[in-house]
Amino acid sequence: MAISDMLHNLPEVRAPKEKKLSFNVKLKWTLIILVFYFILENIPVYGLAESALSRFEYLAILLGTSFGSIISLGIGPIVMASIVLQLLKGAQIINIDTTTAEGKRYFQALQKMLVFAFILFEALVYVLMNGIAAMPGYTLIVIFQLILGGLLIVFMDEVIHKWGFGSGVSLFIAAGIGWRLFSQLFQFIGPQGTLEASGKVLALVASVIAGDSVGVGRAIYPIITTAILFILVVFAQSLKVEIPLSFDRVRGYGIKWPLQFFYASVMPVILVSALAANIQLFASLIQNWLGHASFLGGFSNGVPVSGFSFWVHSTPILETIITGSFRWIYALQAVGHVLFYVIFSILFSFFWVSTSGMDARSQARNIMSSGLSIPGFRKDERVLESILSRYVNPLTIMGGAAVGLLASVADLFGALVGGTSILLAIMVIYQLYQNIAQQHAVDMNPALRGFFGA
Repeated sequence: MAISDMLHNLPEVRAPKEKKLSFNVKLKWTLIILVFYFILENIPVYGLAESALSRFEYLAILLGTSFGSIISLGIGPIVMASIVLQLLKGAQIINIDTTTAEGKRYFQALQKMLVFAFILFEALVYVLMNGIAAMPGYTLIVIFQLILGGLLIVFMDEVIHKWGFGSGVSLFIAAGIGWRLFSQLFQFIGPQGTLEASGKVLALVASVIAGDSVGVGRAIYPIITTAILFILVVFAQSLKVEIPLSFDRVRGYGIKWPLQFFYASVMPVILVSALAANIQLFASLIQNWLGHASFLGGFSNGVPVSGFSFWVHSTPILETIITGSFRWIYALQAVGHVLFYVIFSILFSFFWVSTSGMDARSQARNIMSSGLSIPGFRKDERVLESILSRYVNPLTIMGGAAVGLLASVADLFGALVGGTSILLAIMVIYQLYQNIAQQHAVDMNPALRGFFGA
């Protein structure tokens, strides 16, 4: 069987027969998958040995999972396959024209096959390198469960993509972050199962009553940082360039096409965060396997203390100052963390825009096929592409840099559940709102269906 035939015969979720799904159908499937995700997150892997899974907590947030559950692999295989394929395409090692329907289908099929390969690879690595240790005699059973959970995540993501709002990857991240954020604010049960004011809000009240100024600072600064980040992200999301378009067949009627400041939206920071999380995860697994640190990093109590993982990790600067544990090496680490996020966010922004049909050429083609044009300019796809390039390319760079900067700085200031995580949650929720608003706009004006691809 040829490779192309194999790619076209991969298992997939059946797309809806209707060209346009109703709001209620999309909402129903989104909620069903969300509930199913929470159920799977609370099903422990059978045959799992007692191991220090708490050291993976930060990585679990970014990978949209709960280590030790049947979906321990989370979105890791999906994101890693996307990163590898985009790097190969960007380096021209593989040449696939994603502007055509056939090229886009081939690219998506190739990505799915790569996802399946990463599921198998990560399941083997997690178990055989004792990241998720199995009891004696249960190794194959644990590996099988992790593979099964990884496949479920892939098909759940596909259901959301075809039948729901947004993407499953974004939804799983937002769901996990939202639950952990609520826990960090209002948790009242300590690690030993006893009643304890461990949530930031409860800890703040307890510290005020006890007159503990250090406790007040440690509780209130993460809350303030998270609130400021929320305001900044919402403000930045409202920034956009509006290009006036008019309908060729309907005189006097036009629309304004918005180009968001965060043009590539949340995807670049998802890819960068998942890349950093996987680097730290594999560095930890290699250390467990070898018995000593590698160039990827060394860990103590789950925290990177050396190697590449240390320089891309973030130490909460404000907390170290409050507790008197600040060291100047943390300032150098902060520079490395910010540079890593900004540079790779810009890089992934370009890759995502070019492979997802958001580049100037694809958008010009969509506008022309929808019977729209820019008033005052000749109706020519090349002219329209030239005009759009003036906005798309700068927005791709600035938006990618801004989202990377916001995420990394919020990490350094100790935002709740991590700056990257809370930024992802805010942007994913906002993106979900935009999808719902777009659905409403299409329902109200059927002429926009071709423009939005509905």
